[in-house]
Amino acid sequence: MSVILHLSDTHFGTEQAWVQHALNELIATQSPDLLILSGDITQRATRAQFAAAHDWLDRQAVAHRLLLAGNHDIPLFALWQRLFSPYRRLRRGLQVTDLSPSHVQHPLHVLSVKTTRRYRHIDGEISPAQIDRVRRALLAADRDALKIVVTHQPLWVERSSDLHNCCRGAERALQAWCEAGADVFLSGHIHLPFVAELPDHPGCWVVNAGTALSSRVRDGVPNSCNLIRYPTSEGPRCCAVERWDCPSEFRQFRLVAQQQLQLRARETSS
Repeated sequence: MSVILHLSDTHFGTEQAWVQHALNELIATQSPDLLILSGDITQRATRAQFAAAHDWLDRQAVAHRLLLAGNHDIPLFALWQRLFSPYRRLRRGLQVTDLSPSHVQHPLHVLSVKTTRRYRHIDGEISPAQIDRVRRALLAADRDALKIVVTHQPLWVERSSDLHNCCRGAERALQAWCEAGADVFLSGHIHLPFVAELPDHPGCWVVNAGTALSSRVRDGVPNSCNLIRYPTSEGPRCCAVERWDCPSEFRQFRLVAQQQLQLRARETSS
């Protein structure tokens, strides 16, 4: 059994100490193999905020982690830096070398896409070159692997009021990546957790995370994160997604929803 912890929108600078403590406890008890943080790691991309994020991440006993930039991880007011070195603070503060990192270790095949742009304040964007890169990587993945693509801005949303938050190029990306074998798409950005099967792509799922640590919660939804469990046994392909919330009245993360995702059948080799 492989276990993934999916966090998003920690927004260091607005983090809450009691939620951090609760998340520390959840990580210690659940022992995930991989920690994915799908963007908006900081609130304003300051050196101090990246340092706080780095210190917190380094205290977590997780063997592997995948960190992706969000729109808040590019300096907003330092215009010179935003234009000419938008990711310098992230690279230095979190010791990041790859802005579209991947994690390939059986049975997981996790790819990510940098959807942020220096010339866009909030919106995400996926280029044709990025679509093709990920498509090729998915086609080359082991047929038994759980194939995940991570973006900051979502590729699909449940609410029509959130459509403007989808990445530009999302439709083309979903079409290409689902055809190439993607199973699950992880994202954040809108501070609203949900799990949904794509209407036009049966067996392909979108899993969006809420804000893990920030006081900037939305619509009364408390801080939350996702745990994804993928069994290595034979049989129908599926994975379990658990949503863990941290309501202020309990001051700890509690399992509030669990869903079995039925994935597409393995392709038989000829």
